[in-house]
Amino acid sequence: MQRNIGHINGGHTSLPEAHVCELCERSSRAIELVHNGNERIAVAAAQTARYLGQLHRVILGTDSPAGSGVQPLGILRMVSLLASMGQIDPALAFCMATGNTARICDLDSGLIEVGRVADLVFLDRAQHSAGRDMLHSITLGDIPGIGMVMIDGVVRAGRSRNTPPAERIPELVGH
Repeated sequence: MQRNIGHINGGHTSLPEAHVCELCERSSRAIELVHNGNERIAVAAAQTARYLGQLHRVILGTDSPAGSGVQPLGILRMVSLLASMGQIDPALAFCMATGNTARICDLDSGLIEVGRVADLVFLDRAQHSAGRDMLHSITLGDIPGIGMVMIDGVVRAGRSRNTPPAERIPELVGH
């Protein structure tokens, strides 16, 4: 059972910012921020969690499918939004999307640990980004390029056609 304040930044509309921040302050539940919601309120909720020293409560979602469709890059866009507009360290934003979500939703994925599912996405700075590396480029608002995807420890996809091209592509050298 999930114990979170589901899509706190709304679906098609959001509660007023003051109400959202009060929910973050008065509740101990996880704070789910979604791509198909009010981005300004998502940033305010994340900043409230940071102020409270409780970024471990923030998880990221897409709220898909929604009236605006499905956004396959919704989580990467949320990471970029929080890092660039919310002044959240991009590494912490990735933790919200992966480890926080895995722990709070009791998933077998999202963490790199012995015994967990070996699903990995290899990311790098998008080609021609102004950022000096991937994390810096995310703080500038860019989304990273996906160079490879492994599912169950097997390479299932190479360079993504949905993200900007990754600057470096992982290379399979043996198995």
